[in-house]
Amino acid sequence: MPHRKIPENAHCDPLLEYRGVTVFRGEKKVLNNISLTVHEGEKIAILGPNGAGKSSFIRTISRELYPVYAESTLFRVRGKDVWDVFDLRRTIGIVSADLQHTFTRRIRGMDVVLSGFHSSIGLFNHEITPAMRHEAADILAFLEISHLGDRLMTELSSGESRRLLIGRALVHRPAMLILDEPTSSLDLHALHTFRGTLRKVARAGTGIILVTHNLHDIIPEISRVILMKDGEFSADGPKSDVLTDENIGALFNVPVHVREENGYYYATGY
Repeated sequence: MPHRKIPENAHCDPLLEYRGVTVFRGEKKVLNNISLTVHEGEKIAILGPNGAGKSSFIRTISRELYPVYAESTLFRVRGKDVWDVFDLRRTIGIVSADLQHTFTRRIRGMDVVLSGFHSSIGLFNHEITPAMRHEAADILAFLEISHLGDRLMTELSSGESRRLLIGRALVHRPAMLILDEPTSSLDLHALHTFRGTLRKVARAGTGIILVTHNLHDIIPEISRVILMKDGEFSADGPKSDVLTDENIGALFNVPVHVREENGYYYATGY
């Protein structure tokens, strides 16, 4: 997977542009008047406690949830108010715990990656061209998981299957990769390996939105951090400005000391 070159005109329209977005799930307001602009190639972390609305925000991007209509609301992808869902999937790749649960079945690793071309769960009567197989093989090699190509998802660890799902999300060489709580259930070795994979993807030029409640998930390549609580964005800015004792303590309602070590941030003292 060669370096993804960002188009020269990428600055013309933001990749994502939200203004005044409010979303309900049933009677519950899960997003409250949020605004966000994301440009192509940005590396962003959205950090917040469980129940903050982070997964609802992702489901709004994937069009599983829709904002309440208001004249002042903007909800655009690459400058468009209306877009085809298949174009969206080619622009933004999403990896979530729900997707991993869906793929916990007897599917070969290579077929998991190939299924990304058709947005399917495995392969059935889908046409797979030699070019698709070549691209999938390149991605497996890039992610250093070629040895998982013939393994079944039911035989793999959480970390291994998650890396295959990243491969599935990358088959269209999307502008942005969104990861929802990507390190949940990973042990220390799997966490180390996964963070290395994510750093490699980031350095190859793919934009990243990392959604997490774990401060230590934020890889050094991420430069912008957004704090989220109670369905709202409470802070948004450069990583070093946002990840402070005061901000993180207020976010999680505990006294903390935030320290930086080799580009990673950790919270202690709680």
